[in-house]
Formats: sequence, C-alpha cells, structure tokens
Amino acid sequence: MGMKMAAFIKLAESLPETQLRVAGEYRSLRVRGKAFCYLSDDDTRVTLKATREEQEATVASDPATFSPAWAGGQFAWIRVNLAKVDRGELEELLDAAWRLSAPKRLAAAHR
Repeated sequence: MGMKMAAFIKLAESLPETQLRVAGEYRSLRVRGKAFCYLSDDDTRVTLKATREEQEATVASDPATFSPAWAGGQFAWIRVNLAKVDRGELEELLDAAWRLSAPKRLAAAHR
C-alpha cells in the first residue's frame, strides 16, 4: 500500500509521450503538452484529472485517501494521498487521467 513520488513519476512516464514539466515551483505530467497530473511540492500528493462523476465516486469510496481538488467544465481533479493509496487503484486513475488528455489516436493505440 502506498507509493513514493519517484516511483509514481516513473510509472507515469511509462505512458506514451508523457513528460514531466517543471515551471517555477509547479511540476506537472503532460501528454503532448496537455496536463493530466500535478505533483505536490512536498512529494506526498498528486492531483489527477478525472470526470466529475469519477471524482465524486472516488472521493466517496475512500475520503482518507482521496479528496476533491477543483472542477471546471466537464473535468474535475482528484487529490491523492500517495502514502495511503492502493497501487492498483492509483494505476487505474493514472491511466484514466492520461486518456482524458491524450489525443484520441494515441489513446486508442495504447491498450
């Protein structure tokens, strides 16, 4: 249970065309320039892109691990406590976040 930030970044960078971007004090993971994850400055949390429905269901399933970050338009963001999260669940959320930002052809090619 749980994951360190370095392991999370390595996992995220295994997704096609994912890059870590650092801009000042902010770090994000992007696919073809579109953000799908933000990394906390203290390496304890990540914030992942999701649908509004997914945010609501995920936060309700385990409020000690997940919390709502923000929402706008059709998307919402889920704050994840890395020390408490189940690796399998984190992998699913990461893949879903990546797919929400990846171009359709790239996402379809990655199965």
